[in-house]
Amino acid sequence: MRFIFTRDTWQEIFGTIRKNKLRTAITIIGVFWGILLFVGLQGAAKGMENGFDYTFKDLATNSIFLWGQQTGIPYAGYNRNRTIRLELNDTYRIANQVEGVQFVVPRNAKGIFDGAAPLVVNKLKSGNYKVFGDYPIIDNVSKKKLRKGRFLNHKDISSNRKICVIGERIEKELFEKDDNPIGQYIKISNIYFQIVGVYKENNTDFFEGDDSIFIPFTTFKKVFNTGNRIGWMVIAGYPDEDIVAIEEKTKELLKRRYSVHPNDERAFGAANFGEMFGKITGFVKGLKFTALIVGIATILAGVIAIGNILLITVKERTKEIGIRRALGAKPGEIRGQIILESVFLTLVAGILGMTVGGLSLSVLNNFAKSWDDFPFMNPTVSLQYIGFAIAIMVILGTLIGLIPAQRAVSIRPIEALREE
Repeated sequence: MRFIFTRDTWQEIFGTIRKNKLRTAITIIGVFWGILLFVGLQGAAKGMENGFDYTFKDLATNSIFLWGQQTGIPYAGYNRNRTIRLELNDTYRIANQVEGVQFVVPRNAKGIFDGAAPLVVNKLKSGNYKVFGDYPIIDNVSKKKLRKGRFLNHKDISSNRKICVIGERIEKELFEKDDNPIGQYIKISNIYFQIVGVYKENNTDFFEGDDSIFIPFTTFKKVFNTGNRIGWMVIAGYPDEDIVAIEEKTKELLKRRYSVHPNDERAFGAANFGEMFGKITGFVKGLKFTALIVGIATILAGVIAIGNILLITVKERTKEIGIRRALGAKPGEIRGQIILESVFLTLVAGILGMTVGGLSLSVLNNFAKSWDDFPFMNPTVSLQYIGFAIAIMVILGTLIGLIPAQRAVSIRPIEALREE
């Protein structure tokens, strides 16, 4: 192995490269392109993964939205098309009886499922806006980004306070530019509510947007006379629980509760966000795996090209190799030099590919900062993948280099010296 560190060995390698500059450049392009693809695709996949994680960081991703609909099968003396209206007590049953449920949030709303939104008035300005009746725990489902003031609290619920949190669009439309709405009163369906907070739009809001108003669930119940009825509920499972199984168990419980046929799929509607998020993360993982396969395949193709070029080089250097053998060069030294040249060219191409790939990801990241609606940020490649790529290059470079190296040492000195 001492020949690796000798000056003569590297002089011969660089001398060969200088004699065939164009051939060497074309040779390393394959490995360069493979590493560039590997780094670029892995970084892009990581950027998407980071983007999704950031977008949904304030959202209970392992959750279900569930509501009552109309039955599709006659059962227990009831006709089909019977409307199922969920009640507040259903949330307690689910929380206590369905395994894996972390919490259940009942919700009510005006202006999204039942026609026109309530009229909201501030002095001479007015507009129709959605009104939600919620518990403070809804903030654990989709975190509200407050610009001013606070969100709902438990005291608001227990005291049936007439307070509200409004979206920033409502602030702009009902208040003057320099007018602070916190502490002021607006009329919602002819009832005065004091504003305690202003929130801005969140990309993970499902119905709210920035043109909605949140009031305590208990206050909503009295103002709009909903009794124990709820519009829908959000069921959040613990992070490691199977949210699909939780949905099935919940529907089974509700079907027994409301005398719904076990095979009736129409009675309850659900949006399983956990399942959808699982598909998103599965897509990102698939993209990373595809990038890995494409990168390795392209690197392999490039390394094979290096092996082919070295075979040609060995043939051209037959006489030179014969002279070295005649002067006492050992087969191991000849073999080692050819393999070293193969690994060297592979690593040079790979490092160039990593450098250009890293710079490309940096440029892409700067552009991505202006993509507000696309989940993409901080595209990087982990040191684990970089180390893996380098190991692959060294191993493949060594294995491919063995072919021309064996060809070189198989040449008999006397035959080599006869080459014209």
